[in-house]
Amino acid sequence: MIPDAYLWHMKIGIIGTRGIPNRYGGFEQFAEYAAPILVQKGHEVTVYNSSLHPYKEANWHGVQIVSRFDPEDKIGTAGQFIYDLNCILHARKQNFDIILQLGYTSSSIWSFLFPKNTKVVTNMDGLEWKRSKYSKPVQSFLKYAERLAAKNSTALIADSPGIAQYLKEKYKRESYDVAYGAELFKDGDVEYIKAFNIEPYKYYMLVARAEPENNIETIIKGYLQSKASFPMLVIGNYTNGYGNYLQKKYKSENLRFTGGVYNINLLNQLRFHSLLYFHGHSVGGTNPSLLEAMASCALIAAHKNVFNKNVTQDEAFYFSTETEVTSIINNVTEKSVYKAWLEKNFEKINSKYKWSVIANKLEECFFHVLEN
Repeated sequence: MIPDAYLWHMKIGIIGTRGIPNRYGGFEQFAEYAAPILVQKGHEVTVYNSSLHPYKEANWHGVQIVSRFDPEDKIGTAGQFIYDLNCILHARKQNFDIILQLGYTSSSIWSFLFPKNTKVVTNMDGLEWKRSKYSKPVQSFLKYAERLAAKNSTALIADSPGIAQYLKEKYKRESYDVAYGAELFKDGDVEYIKAFNIEPYKYYMLVARAEPENNIETIIKGYLQSKASFPMLVIGNYTNGYGNYLQKKYKSENLRFTGGVYNINLLNQLRFHSLLYFHGHSVGGTNPSLLEAMASCALIAAHKNVFNKNVTQDEAFYFSTETEVTSIINNVTEKSVYKAWLEKNFEKINSKYKWSVIANKLEECFFHVLEN
């Protein structure tokens, strides 16, 4: 609980995202949902948007939007560093009480520029340097950036117990427990999924970026080796090198690369009506898409790792190999058999991961940082 003496108005700046409304990923989703709730609580919140973001208004649901120049479309990844620098230079002049830094990859090298009278709270994300898509030199840089963020932030946020333990062991720093959130969804309507030429509870699906550590190939192989007659939807933007490789190598009438689905209601309808939802993410903490699947009453088969197990616990299937994927598919024929799992996962979202709960925890974190 927050003591009455500390129920004050805060001025909060959020950096580290490409902007809101979300058009990209987890941190953008976090900002999109948490920032308006903080505004409703009486705080002044600013979110920094990339100049490449399509939303150009100065206000979004009460959140102030500041657009800063981002040359990533012209110079590639280096543009992210320039964009973050531009955000920090602007933030220096705003007299924020709190700057929430979502991630550190391209911003922590500028940490010496953060205003001295502002508390910097960094969400440390999920061990970015472990991602197999990065070369050894890039992984070394990411370890360096992580160290800078851990050293120079006023306080750290961990989105899962696994990340919290890592920060404690590696940097001897305690962290605040603030995970991602999800919106509860239980209003299934089959009209939404008809355009995909599928039937309710007669298809499998996965939602992931085309990156090796998301175990997409393992899931596809396991599916193709199974006795499944139902289609598998692979949802996401698969136009990068790895995505093109997967589409060329694995061709089957029932294996459907749908492209990205960015309408959250449609995505939740697909999750709700699926027979099995595969979650292959193996790097990172509490993953937003896993929470959204739980909130949508999806029956989940997740990659076997500490991050996923911390969330779904005993209410999911787990796999590490394509053979285990095959076995899960061959043995699950009716979603209704696992109703108790669905209900328990839904209740976890309601009690621990609902966005209002997450925003409250974030607010408590900020008050505690300002208090000390």
